[in-house]
Amino acid sequence: MPFPRPKRTYDNEGSLYDYAVRALSRKMRSVAELKRLMRPRVPEGELGELLVEVVVRRLKDQGYLNDSSYAAAYSSFRRDNEKFGRRRVITDLKIKGVHADVIEKAIADAYAAINEEELARAFLKRKRLKQPGNNKDAARIFRAMMRAGFSAGVSIKILKAWNVEDEVLTAMQEEPAPE
Repeated sequence: MPFPRPKRTYDNEGSLYDYAVRALSRKMRSVAELKRLMRPRVPEGELGELLVEVVVRRLKDQGYLNDSSYAAAYSSFRRDNEKFGRRRVITDLKIKGVHADVIEKAIADAYAAINEEELARAFLKRKRLKQPGNNKDAARIFRAMMRAGFSAGVSIKILKAWNVEDEVLTAMQEEPAPE
């Protein structure tokens, strides 16, 4: 088992800025994510908070940090590559600390011309989920589609096309939504 590295603390703007740029070069991040990453690495108290805010402001001014472009790129990626529905992407962006107004605009732009049923079918194909052979498989597919961010209506519509029994579909609709 490797020994954990001691966390380095940065007590000036230049070194914290370099750390933040290295973190952004590895992965695109929201403002809140970057702040969460930097806070343990600065001295506690007012000085540390001031350093974090100064570095974030500098990165925003230089165009390295922008929640609007982050949300747009993230939602497009999740839609095109992961085939996730609107609700899943909204939840993920909220977890990443993106503001609700920014999320709303990014999702509206990303999912404007998207047919949710076609996207759900693409998700099922990507996950290699086939027509269910029994009620248990139908429930598993329904829950997978709900976790992927698709509405219950679209999920039910796809399962109806696969000739799943109406009683099973009604029971699935009454089931509580996954968290």
